[in-house]
Amino acid sequence: MVKVVLLCNRATVSLQGDRLMERSDPTKVAILGGGRGGRALLDLLHQIPSIEIVGIADSDPAAPGLQRARELKVPVTTNVPDLISDHGVGLLLDVTGDPEMEAYLHAHKLPTAEILSGSASRLLWKLIQHESKLEAELLHSEKLAGIGSFAAGIAHDINNPLQLILGLAENLTVERDLAAVHEQARDIIEAVKQTSAICRDLTRYSRRASPHGNVMVSVNGKLDEALKIARYASSFHDIEMIKHYQSGAAVTGNPDELLHVLVNLITNAVHAMERRGGTLTLETTLLDGQVGVRISDTGCGIAPDNIPEIFEPFFTTKAPGKGTGLGLYNVKTIINKMHGTIAVDSQIDKGTTVTLTFPNAEPVGQGWPS
Repeated sequence: MVKVVLLCNRATVSLQGDRLMERSDPTKVAILGGGRGGRALLDLLHQIPSIEIVGIADSDPAAPGLQRARELKVPVTTNVPDLISDHGVGLLLDVTGDPEMEAYLHAHKLPTAEILSGSASRLLWKLIQHESKLEAELLHSEKLAGIGSFAAGIAHDINNPLQLILGLAENLTVERDLAAVHEQARDIIEAVKQTSAICRDLTRYSRRASPHGNVMVSVNGKLDEALKIARYASSFHDIEMIKHYQSGAAVTGNPDELLHVLVNLITNAVHAMERRGGTLTLETTLLDGQVGVRISDTGCGIAPDNIPEIFEPFFTTKAPGKGTGLGLYNVKTIINKMHGTIAVDSQIDKGTTVTLTFPNAEPVGQGWPS
């Protein structure tokens, strides 16, 4: 169960002091069985911050659940007695389907531990799968709604190269100078590439997030990618961009979902400055084993009374038809899945700073996925 403590004054909500905080005592879970059911539970429960998976056991070292656990850095074992006898386990999930295992667990478990096995564990699996599916559908719907709000910017950016192509094509019908024909043809090719890049960026953003796409992601690269998408939301003409990126900032998570988080936060920052312009600052830091991401604007700010509500579903201060009220709710959900935190500091007419904090992902091998 997630506990939320709100400590705020009239102007700010953030991580410490007068900050928005989320605390929870994790439920420690052990999974018995590394087959299809064990892997599914592992993938789904691993995304819930209030659950700590202390280990997964199976007699087959090559079981798919054990392989997945190694990828997620969850302890694996073939020694069931060791797994259930310590580690402060509060819940044993038996998905082996073996009646002897269920009897063994009842005979040897700690008095404080509870067991879910048989039909109960299958029901839990189905319920978690259903919740995960609904969450994915909600995120995808909100993402598509966001693209709809970008329509004017997208049309403008596509129309410009199309008009250039049309003008150059008309010139080619009468042009007789071969050198001029070649030059105009090159301009047409560049305009087509520009249009294709816009379509490619939007297609990548609008796709459904891969269900188990937790990999190491370069935060700096995702911020730059998010900027490409967010520029369709509003004019950047009167906005100064400042970037302070620390090399090596990487997190573990779903790249598509992290992109959605950053697009949403940057879009909100741009909207806050669309009337009078301002400065958008993007910053990444590495400190004490954590990655920090800070998105700051000098816009209109958030009313103090609204700050405690901004992450609630369907809450929005935008005019009807301008927002779904699900943007920051989905942002918070994704950050929780990545075992991160989000904090908001805001002052009316001075601006807003959103700070994300994640566990650092240590580089393995060369390069990062985009």
